[in-house]
This record gives sequence, C-alpha cells and structure tokens, in this order.
Amino acid sequence: MSCICGNKKDYNECCGAIINSKTKANSAEELMRSRYSAYVKGDSAYLLKTALKENLHVDDAKLIEEFSNSVEWLKLDVLHVEKNIVEFKAYYKENEKINVLHEKSNFIFKDDMWLYVDGELFNSKIERNESCPCGSGKKFKKCCA
Repeated sequence: MSCICGNKKDYNECCGAIINSKTKANSAEELMRSRYSAYVKGDSAYLLKTALKENLHVDDAKLIEEFSNSVEWLKLDVLHVEKNIVEFKAYYKENEKINVLHEKSNFIFKDDMWLYVDGELFNSKIERNESCPCGSGKKFKKCCA
C-alpha cells in the first residue's frame, strides 16, 4: 500500500518514519509530504514542530485540528519543486464538495532540519477535464463535479 502522500513506499517507511522521528526529512519536498500526511491524521503537534517558530500563532494547534478533522483528505499532487520551494495541490472533501488547496510553500534548513516558513495560496479550482480527486479514474466533470 502506498503512503498517504502519494509515494509508492509504505506509510511507515515514508511519512510515518519522518513524523515518528525515526528519520529526518532530507528535502523540502519530503517535509511537505510528511506535513500533508500529518494534516490527514490531524497531527497538529508534528505540524507545529516542523514550522518556523517565529511564524506560529497561539491558536494554530486548535485551528489545524479543527480543519483537519472537519474534511476528508483525498489526494496530494506535487506540481513543482525547487530547493526551498514546493508547489502543490491538496484535494479534500468538505460538506460533500471537493475543494483544492493550492499553495507554493517556502521552507528553510535550520538547526539540522527542514522547517516550513510560509506559503502563498492560490485561488484554484478543479478543472472539469482533470482526473477526479476521488480516485474513480473518471474525469472530474463525469464524476464528482
């Protein structure tokens, strides 16, 4: 079975190993993928631990848990990777509607570990002719649209 993040490796060998501190993320992309998996699992402690402390807010843990647990995460697509930047789309279902979170995330390597700094959100929508994020194999327009 593949990892939550979409990699072919088993979760325990991929994101699970990073989240459970058995290994470190070796790149910004690995950290971003593990953070997506943590969102799916509602693991706010990991998300806060892997974020730049200067950018955290008091209510972050509560907000992360509320959002993560109120949606059904469907799929992650990594669109573009540079050394410290990862652009991705994360698809989720909320109130029977499929939405997409499209972000270009910035990361920094500090104190021997990768950390999430911030991100630029894009106002994206699921295109009618792209494959449906539900995993049916059909085009979005013929499935969940």
